[in-house]
Amino acid sequence: MQTRLLVVERAPDYGEWLRHHLSVLCPDAIISVLDTDWFRRSYQGLARKDCTLLILSSPFGASPEDPQSEGLGWLRELRERAHFPPIIAIAEDGNELTAVRAMQLGALDYLPKRLLTPDRLKTAVRVALRAIERDLAAAAAAAARAAAPAEAGTADPVERLLSLTTTDAVRNLIPRYTITRTIGESEKALVYLATSEALGHEVALKVSRVKRDENDERQFLAREYTALSAIYHPAIVEIYDYGVHAGHEYLAMEYFPCGDLKARIQQGLSPAEALRYLAQIAQALQVVHHAGILHRDLKPPNVMLRENDAVVLIDFGLARTLAGSSRETSTRTGVLRGSPYYMSPDQALGEELDPRTDLYSLGVILFEMLTGRKPFTGSSAIEVLQQHVHAELPRLPYHLAEHQPLLDRLLAKARENRFESTDELLAFLGVKPAEVPERDAADEASATAA
Repeated sequence: MQTRLLVVERAPDYGEWLRHHLSVLCPDAIISVLDTDWFRRSYQGLARKDCTLLILSSPFGASPEDPQSEGLGWLRELRERAHFPPIIAIAEDGNELTAVRAMQLGALDYLPKRLLTPDRLKTAVRVALRAIERDLAAAAAAAARAAAPAEAGTADPVERLLSLTTTDAVRNLIPRYTITRTIGESEKALVYLATSEALGHEVALKVSRVKRDENDERQFLAREYTALSAIYHPAIVEIYDYGVHAGHEYLAMEYFPCGDLKARIQQGLSPAEALRYLAQIAQALQVVHHAGILHRDLKPPNVMLRENDAVVLIDFGLARTLAGSSRETSTRTGVLRGSPYYMSPDQALGEELDPRTDLYSLGVILFEMLTGRKPFTGSSAIEVLQQHVHAELPRLPYHLAEHQPLLDRLLAKARENRFESTDELLAFLGVKPAEVPERDAADEASATAA
């Protein structure tokens, strides 16, 4: 895995000095320099996969009790995050006492800034990278031992379902559903193609990887079920059933054999087709927003296609009500929710959200539909998020320039410069608002039959 070094330094010149000497030591490494303010806004999304080693330059104060010791405050905060990268501290001030406390708080090394030389920096980083390599090897060996087959009869049946390929032995481990094959997966859940005994047809069956915990956010499928139960529209995935088996949540919903918008984009879209999909997604979002819900994870894999090429929004696992708190950071995990490629600047900064965050994500999708590529990319999630916040608006090729004003409105950095709502966007496109059908008795019976 490629080495990724992240430097946090408030002074741009000193940050470039550090980057230069680190690039001499690690010529093949990806080296990023963040100012302290940006790091403060975005560190929740940082994990070991994004950063091999963090080099944190900060004031360490006159003593461990000094309220001005920002560096020790960072170390206290970051040591609680199990998946946070290892840290070398560069102390703008401090003394032997703060050095000892920094090491107690988990810093791999403590380097007084006033005494730091290129050789001292290189030695500290070289030693740290060797220690990290040893730790990774030990962790891999431990994971291999943990993955060894358990004694017969001791494994959680649903965990077996989540870890094994589909065979006759795992076809019926969720009651009333016969599993055929895996059709998708994420960090939190796997999605299977299954047949519902009650409905008599195929469904997509999402099963949580972790066991349900009533006291924290692990009952995320329950939140998705609650959000979708309030919406009835052909452009929104229909939910048939929710339950818990052996401690794992499951959610049965519509299955879409025609695939998703991501696959359709890979085939190539004409501008007219891209605008047609844009209008359909905007109509679907209008239904969601009028129901008082933000999607917060709008991206092509979450836009499915029906046989008639109509779009359907799925995956409301991150959805939040407009009336409740829509802050991106989780107080339990401290992680940034959503896909970095499609995340609005307000989402990236952890601000309170409104419907315009979904419209920004829709703008990213529009750019991708028109050009076949994402507007912002990078070697880590942090780099992508920085571009959403700071980079210039992406420009369309000359032959697509007529769509630039629409794209600029959707991707405006400041939300007040975006379309105010899906209503305003649809009016701009000259498209009628979405019609919401009423659910009749037969529909109600079908929804509860599972």
